[in-house]
Amino acid sequence: MSSKNRNLTLAGVVIVASAGAFVAGRMSVPGSATASGEKGSGNLSGKVSERGGFGDSGEGGSQGRSLAERVAASKGGAVRGEEALAKMEALMRTTDPIERSKAWLDFVNSIDPSEFESVIASFRSLGMTESRMTEYSMLLSAWAKKDPMQALEYAKANTGNRFARNTILTAWAAYDPDGAIRWAEQNHQTKEGEGNPWMIGVIQGLAASDPALASQLLASMTLSEERGEALSVLLPSILAQGPDAAKAWAAAMTDESLKQGAMSRIAESLAAKDPAGTAAWLMQNPGEAADRSMDNVISAWMDQDKDAATAYYKGLPAGEARTNALRGVANSMAMNDPRAAADFLDANAGDANDRVYEQFVWHSFGEAPEIAVNYISKLSNEDQQSRMYGRMLDGWLRRDYNAASQWISQNSLPANVAERLQRRMQEMQQRQQ
Repeated sequence: MSSKNRNLTLAGVVIVASAGAFVAGRMSVPGSATASGEKGSGNLSGKVSERGGFGDSGEGGSQGRSLAERVAASKGGAVRGEEALAKMEALMRTTDPIERSKAWLDFVNSIDPSEFESVIASFRSLGMTESRMTEYSMLLSAWAKKDPMQALEYAKANTGNRFARNTILTAWAAYDPDGAIRWAEQNHQTKEGEGNPWMIGVIQGLAASDPALASQLLASMTLSEERGEALSVLLPSILAQGPDAAKAWAAAMTDESLKQGAMSRIAESLAAKDPAGTAAWLMQNPGEAADRSMDNVISAWMDQDKDAATAYYKGLPAGEARTNALRGVANSMAMNDPRAAADFLDANAGDANDRVYEQFVWHSFGEAPEIAVNYISKLSNEDQQSRMYGRMLDGWLRRDYNAASQWISQNSLPANVAERLQRRMQEMQQRQQ
């Protein structure tokens, strides 16, 4: 990696690190409650105005200057101790998001390395709410640039989930990938069915600057939930290279499970922009990804050009791909016109299977339960048929008791389902009395 790529700005690192909150363990709670899994820290002193300089406009001759300007003007060097805590408290009170972001970046860059632990501990004591995650990421990333080992030790001792450590690893990997990789490998004990959770942060830090190395690390992970998370953080950088490059990247994978997972994610991302091209790509690469994704691609196509999507389905040869495409057509139609969707399914029953009928029921039930429940009997799997009858009819009874009970009395149902529904209807009637 070139020195240019390694020397990422803190702001750029934070953008990557903040996105990781959604895949590496989010820490968000309403209000100001401490995040789940976090160990408590001491409370901040409330004497901000007595420390001076960063409170409301008018203190210390600061009236008329923005908060960012006041922070910048005060930077005569690294801030320490009470001064650092006072600045942090003042910044946390500002409500202008642009002002706050500018001033916060200046602040984290001014913290003396020896003060990061106390500043972060005080910050966390305020409560880890979702609105504060960007600032928290910036603090962790700035500390990672100064002393990643110390930052990781603190996170290990004081945080109960993976977010802090992976945020630190993301920032560290951006300028010292070898060190970050080494730490991730040395601090993970291999367990069956579990991937290395620390490699998620490393891959995220490398995704933009060295996607080839990030891809190698992804491929080295075992099949696991963690590998799926790592794939999620790498894909945006792969997709940014363009559709053809992203497709070639997936095609080059030697691990078939990872390849199919990558293809499914790529198809999902490309479907809205180019459903025809994405459907053709899936057809050229039959497998689990095509089976899982074709219906979503066709549904996206239906939203853009119903006639073209329907014609594409009808032009496919008989088989699994045609059935998957039918599922996409029917799902899209069911949400807008359940009756038309039902008629379309009846006209193309030769292509339908249990999954087609099951999803049609789910997609049409909200708009037309009286149509949806009639298609449950078409499921060939008796256990699945019974479960779906139970779910759908119970929901319909709660939503419209009279209509549902009338349908139940007029239609033949499996014995176990009929008995369960009769008990349910008696309970509902008794509660109404």
